[in-house]
Amino acid sequence: MAEMTYAEAIRDGMRQEMKRDRNVYLYGEDVGIFGGCFGVTAGLFQEFGPERVIDTPITETAIAGSAVGAAAAGLRPIAEIMFVDFMGVCMDEILNQAAKMRYMFGGKAKLPMVIRTPCGAGFSAAAQHSQTLEAWFTHIPGLKVVMPGTAADGKGLMEAAIRDDNPVIFIEHKVLLGAKGEVPEGEYLVPIGKADIKREGTDVTIVAWSLMLSKALAAAESLAQEGISAEVLDPRSLVPLDKEAILNSVKKTGKLVIVHEAVRTSGFGGEIAAIVADEGFDLLDAPIKRVTAPDTPIPFSPVLESAYIPSEEKIIKAVKELF
Repeated sequence: MAEMTYAEAIRDGMRQEMKRDRNVYLYGEDVGIFGGCFGVTAGLFQEFGPERVIDTPITETAIAGSAVGAAAAGLRPIAEIMFVDFMGVCMDEILNQAAKMRYMFGGKAKLPMVIRTPCGAGFSAAAQHSQTLEAWFTHIPGLKVVMPGTAADGKGLMEAAIRDDNPVIFIEHKVLLGAKGEVPEGEYLVPIGKADIKREGTDVTIVAWSLMLSKALAAAESLAQEGISAEVLDPRSLVPLDKEAILNSVKKTGKLVIVHEAVRTSGFGGEIAAIVADEGFDLLDAPIKRVTAPDTPIPFSPVLESAYIPSEEKIIKAVKELF
């Protein structure tokens, strides 16, 4: 094991797969010489050269569209869209081409492509550069959606995503990029669709992903000091979702709190709540609670932004309302 930041771990996952398979290449705005807007791709241009780490013009439509064509032709592109907020610019290529091509060709075409994109508030980047939009992509059949919350999962899910023969939306949280953790060296894969219990507990299940995982774990630590044992479950991938792991945890605890940074209305937490209500209603001893951002654009003001982002205190409050 080596200690790496979240950004270094994701980079190492890409490096491992680029060394293993010459069909893997990386491209996007400023990913090459500059090393990426957030430094995630630093050094890969020097290691693999301009034919496999390619700086593109500022055109999300071309980035996503060329990834679809390259993947259908047998390559394994890793395309970076600089902010998840800009994914709307290339949504036609994602929604109507990447997600549907394998199905419409009767399974004869493969689309082994990864779109990396950072999400999240916390830098006072305001409403157009701070959103968390995973629910958009979970609503599109044909896409896989992963959101690692730790450095190790960042590396393992990246390697698994690159090897997958379907398009994968890989969403990285900007605030996590400098967070450190122990990461296996060499080849390391985390299966897409397999949740992970980050903390065992008996009284309440907290489901959280991406940055909210660390806040859920901090809340669980505080709750433990008050005699409440919280189990923290990280789905890691939202599509496919490990429903069995969630239901098994709720069966054990009888209570469920879902935490995500995205706004509440149509957020993916509502889907998890619906699954548990539909398939595990008898497991519940109390109503399902959600801790989310409010249904507003993200404010620029640091004070307002801090109030906007779900906090450890809000998670603790939601848990206590169940007892």
